[in-house]
Amino acid sequence: MTATATSTSATILPFAEPAKAARDTRPLRLITCGSVDDGKSTLIGRLLWDTKAVKEDQAVTLARDSGQQNDLGLPDFALLLDGLQAEREQGITIDVAYRYFSTDRRSFIVADTPGHEQYTRNMATGASTADLAILLTDARAGLLEQTRRHATIAALMGIRQFVLAVNKFDLVGYDRAVFDKISHDFRELALSLGVRQVTAIPMSALKGENVVYAADTAMPWYDGPTLIEALELATVRSTQAGGFRLPVQRVVRPGESFRGYQGTVAGGSVKPGDSVVILPSGTVANVKQIVTFDLVRNAAVAGDAITLVLDRQVDVARGDMIVSLDGQPMTGRHFDAQVVSLQPGGIEPGKRYWLKSSSRRQRVSVEPVSQLELSTGIWQPHASTLHMNAIGKVRLAFEEQAIFDPYDQNRSTGAFILIDPDTLNTVAGGMITAKRGEIGGIHQSQEGEGQRVLLSLPADLAEQIMASELFAARRDETEIKRMTARQAAEVFRDAACDI
Repeated sequence: MTATATSTSATILPFAEPAKAARDTRPLRLITCGSVDDGKSTLIGRLLWDTKAVKEDQAVTLARDSGQQNDLGLPDFALLLDGLQAEREQGITIDVAYRYFSTDRRSFIVADTPGHEQYTRNMATGASTADLAILLTDARAGLLEQTRRHATIAALMGIRQFVLAVNKFDLVGYDRAVFDKISHDFRELALSLGVRQVTAIPMSALKGENVVYAADTAMPWYDGPTLIEALELATVRSTQAGGFRLPVQRVVRPGESFRGYQGTVAGGSVKPGDSVVILPSGTVANVKQIVTFDLVRNAAVAGDAITLVLDRQVDVARGDMIVSLDGQPMTGRHFDAQVVSLQPGGIEPGKRYWLKSSSRRQRVSVEPVSQLELSTGIWQPHASTLHMNAIGKVRLAFEEQAIFDPYDQNRSTGAFILIDPDTLNTVAGGMITAKRGEIGGIHQSQEGEGQRVLLSLPADLAEQIMASELFAARRDETEIKRMTARQAAEVFRDAACDI
């Protein structure tokens, strides 16, 4: 049964059948973003309505609250998302709203994010866990600065699948030339951001055209997928690739015979017998047992909350990271990153902030390098403060050893937030892009610390050197990173190319 309308005060008939159960697979996480009034909440509301994810009591409430919202006699689908009183009064989205729906092929978790520039931080929050971004644009206005800002943030957050929803297409008379122009401009923007997978769809979210049902009559020239078809074909970002990562949240010792290290697996997989390294100390051990709240596991993968038991007594504390021996993250005190500034005061050069990543919090100073000019897409050299909503490249300098993966390889261990120690406000969200100046050889540490030697060596050779008398005598001046032979060869090859 579907909703019917005979006038502007039409009665909305609730769906009689519930949403169909999805297959037992990981759901696709997606966001809707774009400028103000492009129709993000209306689009998601229409998706929920047409996929029969609206419950009977919600349909009744929607009929009661919609009033006379348009001359088509259709409900105000945005009310299914805008739950805050201020959102309903102003007709805008302020906070991120998450909704769930499913089709016969898969299930979805969708985040409706704000379009106003002042709520950019909320949009960044929604993008941080998404596999796909739906970028909406009003067919009458085309691409706006906020559209570009949201596309850039989505790309920085590692999203590589975009759907361009050219909305309100009925208001331009279903003109194909308008669609071709907007989609061409957006594809050029996406390419500049490193995104090559773009599906452009002309639609009317209010009327439901090309959302779940094809608009063959209104747009006979369009032969692409509907929005729901594009979403069903999208891929979920894998969290199993790369080495094992366990940020330690807690050390448990219920009795003298048991010591375990608790946390949520942030990448890769692990099984009993695997060799692991505790960072930043570099201690090597083997996995003895994997325990959860109700059983002993034969293996654990990304997303699993586990207690890891090792085969020997080692010094591990909250904030340390247990990683696979043959696929370790980057360690060092200097890193390159990209950040989104989230507070009016911006990011001040040279000021020390708290950087929080996973369970680890460290002191760091930030040096802005450049800022993205959204109107041109060009990175401009920038040595002053990164103001609110600015997107910039920075250099991070830590007071002690830091542990990261590049963000494009692992979202969990490559992302961070910056906290102002004076106000405790979150001033920025960031993504690690690379490690600076510590690839092999001799490098200068921070002032007053002299020089240290960083050796990147195959694991077996590293063990031999660490056991030698020479290493024992110079332990405070030397740092060893264990690598596979292939990784070591690649590191030194890249360093030679830089020279």
